[in-house]
This record gives sequence, C-alpha cells and structure tokens, in this order.
Amino acid sequence: MQIKGIIRETLITLGLAVIIFLVLQTTIQSSYVEGSSMQPGLVDGQRLIVGKIAYVFKEPTRGDVIILHPPVAPQKQWVKRIIGVPGDTVEVKKGLVYVNNIPLTEPYIKSSPTYTFSAYKVPPDNYFVMGDNRNNSTDSHYGWTVSKDDIVGEVWLRIWPFSQWGIIHAYPLNDELNPISQ
Repeated sequence: MQIKGIIRETLITLGLAVIIFLVLQTTIQSSYVEGSSMQPGLVDGQRLIVGKIAYVFKEPTRGDVIILHPPVAPQKQWVKRIIGVPGDTVEVKKGLVYVNNIPLTEPYIKSSPTYTFSAYKVPPDNYFVMGDNRNNSTDSHYGWTVSKDDIVGEVWLRIWPFSQWGIIHAYPLNDELNPISQ
C-alpha cells in the first residue's frame, strides 16, 4: 500500500515537472547578446529573458527590443529595436532617424547615424528594425525588414552578468508618428 502511494506521488511530481517545463519552453527563452550592435544598452555576452508569447496578445510596437531571425541570416537570432511598424515611412538623414517625417528622440543610441537612408515605406506584416549602435549594426537600413513570423519575442530582462541585471526598457514612440490615412 505504501509503495503504491510513493509511486503515485512520484508520477504526479514528474507530470507536473513536465507540464511546467513545456509551459516555460513555449512562453519564454533565454537568449544572449552577440556583438556590439545594441550598445550602449546591451553589450556582448549579456544574457536576456525573452517573452515568446508577447506578440500573441499585442502587436509589436515602435521602441520594443526584440529577438528576431534576420532574413540575411535566418538560422541566427539577433537583438534589435523596432523603429517602424507596417505602414510607417522610415528615413535617415542629417544624423537623425525620421518616422513618418517626424525625427525620433533617441536617448538609447550610442551615437547619431553617419549615413543616409532614403524614405522607405514598411510593408504589411513587416517591421523596420535598427541596432542602438547605429553606425555598427547590420539592420533594416541595409534594405530588409523583418516579418512578424520571424520575430521570436520581446526582450524583457537582462539577467547576466548579475551585476547588470535589469528590465529592458522599450521606448514607445507617441501617436504623432502614426501614418496619415489617405
């Protein structure tokens, strides 16, 4: 009788552990920063927690920091910031990034871009992404965007090294940037 109770309790514990494991695997993941494209906020070697279900409940928004599969290296996962959403027009000129003809205030970047990028309208179901280290980032200013299907999730936390632990802040851009309906 006692053996049956121990087996039953063990099976219940193992079952719960498997359920918790599966829930965690489908909702969050650990990722890491590789390279310098997101400096100064994120640096090479840092570990991140990514909410894989974030965009099940809401649409990606300007300012979100995301993990994505870039079209130029689909087997990899990169971290970038969403600058333009579907329908936005993005342009880089005179050291500023413009969305819908409005210059962005970007307290999170390492330095102003030293390049130009002609006005580009973001296609439906795609997002224009850039690294915060504007002059050292392979991103959408090279002529590609990211489909919603290639977004892994939203970066929530920096967890390693522990001394740099903290919430990753999106910098939501205000409604003035919404494209004018025609």
